[in-house]
Amino acid sequence: MTADHDTLWRHCVHLGRVVLPLMDQEPWRQDRRRQRLRSWGVDTTVGHRIIETLAALAAHAVAVDASLSAAEFGTLPLSTVAEAVTGKHDFELLAGLPDTFADDHDEIAVKVVRLYTYKGGRSSHQLLRLSTEVRHTLTVLAAREPVPSPTCADILGRAAEANLPQ
Repeated sequence: MTADHDTLWRHCVHLGRVVLPLMDQEPWRQDRRRQRLRSWGVDTTVGHRIIETLAALAAHAVAVDASLSAAEFGTLPLSTVAEAVTGKHDFELLAGLPDTFADDHDEIAVKVVRLYTYKGGRSSHQLLRLSTEVRHTLTVLAAREPVPSPTCADILGRAAEANLPQ
């Protein structure tokens, strides 16, 4: 994997990690999400990690499909990422990922998504539910932005303004 592809993946992971904290600036949203996760039989911590990972996977899949470099990642429309998370098959989201990950946490999260994908049944159903949660989160974040078609850069900028970790 090239250094640029590694950097692109890190940008995607960063996007995935900031979407829930940005969403949770309205505390009632976090409470509702936790209730939904519990009603689906999904552990909150696991659910949040899968949501982050699905957001990163969708951003990565779209960026790779569009042949975007890491420097161009910020131009990616958030709506395109939101559509990809439910519009692409699970295996499409997993295509083109690094063979190795710099962060063990990321590698484990991707392996969990792979397991849910290939296991089928209830796991696959939970993954679909979590994908719709990601799409909803990205759609809400996009609607909050003052610009008409917010990009990944707009969301990452909002995260920087909120002093969320890099």
